[in-house]
Amino acid sequence: MFESHSTFIQPEDENIKIWRYLDFTKLIALIDSRRLYFTRCDKFEDPFEGSWPKPNVEARKYVPEDLPEEKQMKYLEYMNRMGDINKNWPRYIAINCWHANEHESAAMWKLYLKSDEGIAIQSTYGRYKKSIIDDEKVFIGKVTYIDYDKDGIDGSNILGPFVHKRKSFEHEKEIRGLVSKWPTVGKTLDFEKEIIEHGLQIKVDIETLIERIHVAPNAPQWFASLVESAMKNYGYNFEILQSQLNNRALF
Repeated sequence: MFESHSTFIQPEDENIKIWRYLDFTKLIALIDSRRLYFTRCDKFEDPFEGSWPKPNVEARKYVPEDLPEEKQMKYLEYMNRMGDINKNWPRYIAINCWHANEHESAAMWKLYLKSDEGIAIQSTYGRYKKSIIDDEKVFIGKVTYIDYDKDGIDGSNILGPFVHKRKSFEHEKEIRGLVSKWPTVGKTLDFEKEIIEHGLQIKVDIETLIERIHVAPNAPQWFASLVESAMKNYGYNFEILQSQLNNRALF
């Protein structure tokens, strides 16, 4: 189920539109399984996923002024190991990504689809939250885009790096859902444990999640008909719309 978390920034309006661009086979997999796929964080292409920005890393070199002298050496030793420890966290985080935009995005169509036979699920932030019916705790919020050389982030929560990305990705306007599966053994952490192999399947209410389905700009008519027929075969009557991006200009 959705669970609020202070690290995850909520949009001012829960009715904002969000989009997920995918191919037909992934749409059918979602409809058939009634589960959204959350990818293990270290499987994304961006090598900065889950990492701390430079100011946070540099801050590890400094000992708090109020720390007793006899504890300062151990503190520095721990901080020196922090980078190696932090490299493990992405293996225990799974993420599901959406694009926030009032309109469909030409850039997203090109970025996420390999052919014209693709679709975009259009939902809203509020629908996304309400659709999560899995037993797993799912945190959802906006991604913040920062300069990793200059900007620091709040270091009080281990999930902070997972809701920040570099400014180079600002075009994504990402809303992300996140599930954590820590490798705990009693009161300790065991990084030898592999809990998430590649991702997690999170149960959702399909009718709550999907508001409309948009068919790719250059998709042939038979493909739009196929999408509509497939949805009806599963008992859904979603509105199927052809993308408007290739409409003729009026001049």
